[in-house]
Amino acid sequence: MINVGVSDSATGDRLKVTEEGTIGVVQHLHPPVNDTLRTVPYRQYFTDDGTTAGSNDMGVAGTAAGTDFYISASQDVDIFVRSISVVIGDGGSPALNKFGALTALTNGVRWCLFNQESGLYELHDGIKTNLEFIRIGVDTAAIGTGTDAFLADVSGGGTEKSYLPIINMGDTFGMPYGVRLRKGSTDKIIFTVRDDLTALTTFNAIAYGVRF
Repeated sequence: MINVGVSDSATGDRLKVTEEGTIGVVQHLHPPVNDTLRTVPYRQYFTDDGTTAGSNDMGVAGTAAGTDFYISASQDVDIFVRSISVVIGDGGSPALNKFGALTALTNGVRWCLFNQESGLYELHDGIKTNLEFIRIGVDTAAIGTGTDAFLADVSGGGTEKSYLPIINMGDTFGMPYGVRLRKGSTDKIIFTVRDDLTALTTFNAIAYGVRF
């Protein structure tokens, strides 16, 4: 057996291993300040072409084959998507067992991750109601009561009301930094609309995270 020691070149302090074979660490309240990688915030709508120039209005006449709205990997930087903020706004009488104020969908909004090596991985086969969107949105604020639970009155007594699911991808999938879209790849995260949602007042989604 060869004994190996790890020590700090400036102080001479040695790394210690416990009797159980573990190493003690200290969690700092800030990232390494001398890191050569520059981390910047990331924010982008899901659009029909995956770019910031595309349409982010997901209230379209989708078919069973589906209309995709997605965010895609960059050619230059890695993107880690930590959360997704969704708004489903409608007039009439929205309820948890509807989609906006529409009757529960037939096919639903499919949610997928596309990985260049592994192909398409389905995260949800078809979100058909407001309740299902809130169920995957573990960070969704609990507002309202009774039939107005999770429902935000957008205009203070006006016609439009909204459900605002917030999907925390880090917590949901156990990935501290979120889901990675690798630079130079065809990786993407996709919502596929497979029903006619043109009657909705508002339906869009925004991804948040970091890029470096």
